[in-house]
Amino acid sequence: MNGWLTVALLVVSNIFMTFAWYGQLKLQQMKVITSATPLLVVILMSWGIALFEYLFMIPANRYGFHANGGAFSLMQLKVIQEVISLMIFTVFTILFFKGEALHWNHFVAFCLLILAVYFVFMDS
Repeated sequence: MNGWLTVALLVVSNIFMTFAWYGQLKLQQMKVITSATPLLVVILMSWGIALFEYLFMIPANRYGFHANGGAFSLMQLKVIQEVISLMIFTVFTILFFKGEALHWNHFVAFCLLILAVYFVFMDS
């Protein structure tokens, strides 16, 4: 499977994951749900969104894994997924939670993530 298709599936998956995990916080800010909304309702809403995460994540990992003809080792898939997850989360935070700011230490962390990707793809 093409490595770029795997990455694209991981991006879509992580968009759904971010909304499943953190979207309820924005809905609370928007007064769509309140702190009085039963936790079980919020969990079920999140699970409904997370279903779509899995519809993209499982194929990305399955087809992207080199043993299935994909381009990546298991470790590479995990590091790619984590980097994508943090990138999507950062964009989500900037767009939907205006009070959250990026600081110098966040940029240092991103540079370290780039190094993590470099090292996981480096021939040993």
